Amino acid sequence: MRRKLLVDVDCGVDDAQAIMLALAAPSVELLGITCVHGNTTVENVCRNTLRVLQACSKLEIPVFKGASKPILGVCINAGHFHGEDGLGDAPDPNAPGLDLVQKEGAVSAMIRIVNENPGEVRDVRQVVLIILSTLCNGGFQCVINDFLWFCSFSARGNTTVCGEFNFTADPEAAYIVLNDYQCPTYLACWEFTCYSKLSWEFCDAWLAQDTDKARFMARIFRHSIEASHGERLQKEFVGGTGFVSCDSYAMAAAVDDSLVVESDRYPVSVELTGTHTRGMMIVDTVGFLKKAHTATIMKKVDMEKFKRMMTAALQ
Repeated sequence: MRRKLLVDVDCGVDDAQAIMLALAAPSVELLGITCVHGNTTVENVCRNTLRVLQACSKLEIPVFKGASKPILGVCINAGHFHGEDGLGDAPDPNAPGLDLVQKEGAVSAMIRIVNENPGEVRDVRQVVLIILSTLCNGGFQCVINDFLWFCSFSARGNTTVCGEFNFTADPEAAYIVLNDYQCPTYLACWEFTCYSKLSWEFCDAWLAQDTDKARFMARIFRHSIEASHGERLQKEFVGGTGFVSCDSYAMAAAVDDSLVVESDRYPVSVELTGTHTRGMMIVDTVGFLKKAHTATIMKKVDMEKFKRMMTAALQ
């Protein structure tokens, strides 16, 4: 039976790479994509998601618009890395229109899709869907199989001193999911993806594949590659620079459980009030939080298998 995925994105370049990885997996059925602000505005996120689906000839997959701002605080974005539009500011005169976005909102769609597929749906959390606060009262966590999420482990921030972008963009939403949901939770953290980076030589060969998908990716990824060699990103990366497709690790683990070869399990939460630590993930290695529920924190993956999955994404 094919694995059913529901994917929530703030579609920047690594989200695009992750979506394309899932679409290339014959064992996966992508039931829908919900969109939320993050790397760029939610309108751009919807547009970008449709562009990725068009590049993969998969516009039949439904796209749903979600939250346009965090529960508290102000919106931030990652335009310095993804481009202001989220996909490298690469012109696309043939981009699909927003009229293709479903009329049904993201929260309603997530509840409906999961209830239509009880016990079968995996939710891939690239970013915090901030309207998850609504779902906490809807029994959603009782019927979904797993969450896979991208975050930070050791308080090595890439947005604030201690905060990784996804949690810093909406700490309250992250707190709700990690503390109120009891389903299995898997975390692909910033530090882990940096230590699991691919080489720029691999990236060059990956983009040089003679396919329309590879040419599409080369156009939208150019800005991010240049940014990766800049002074700011050099400081943000852990363990040196390289090709780090953050969201693709979470997606690859959702597609194939055997990808993860080493992991830890700990109770986790999110700091909400610290002057310098708001948005930081708390990892309780001792038991101070008195939480029974633990999250699986990825540490190592089968890199050769990951390379094959990434390569197939652009074929």
